[in-house]
Amino acid sequence: MADHIRIRKADGVWTVRSGGAVLAESSNALEVTEGDYPMVIYFPRSDIAMAFLERTDKVTTCPWKGDANYYSIMNRSATIENGAWTYENPVDAVAQLKDHVAFYATDDVTVERI
Repeated sequence: MADHIRIRKADGVWTVRSGGAVLAESSNALEVTEGDYPMVIYFPRSDIAMAFLERTDKVTTCPWKGDANYYSIMNRSATIENGAWTYENPVDAVAQLKDHVAFYATDDVTVERI
């Protein structure tokens, strides 16, 4: 793993909310820190209401994590384009990220520890 990426189990229970709905709640989330970037919480796919997510065509590549695939968040009041991402086949050094999804925290999406 790149020296600047750290993955560990996130303490406590974490949630994602959007449009008045709880999209995810997990006590098995991962906390990922990468260099000087803010910490990101990755939720196990099994703890996400995937019906709120719609796969998009967007793909980006990170040299340390691999290809990221994106989802739009569909809630009752808005669509947040490419508001979540996943590494379906991460590089071996960050294999823990497989089957996890992260969300961009915005005015329309709240990611928080409860």
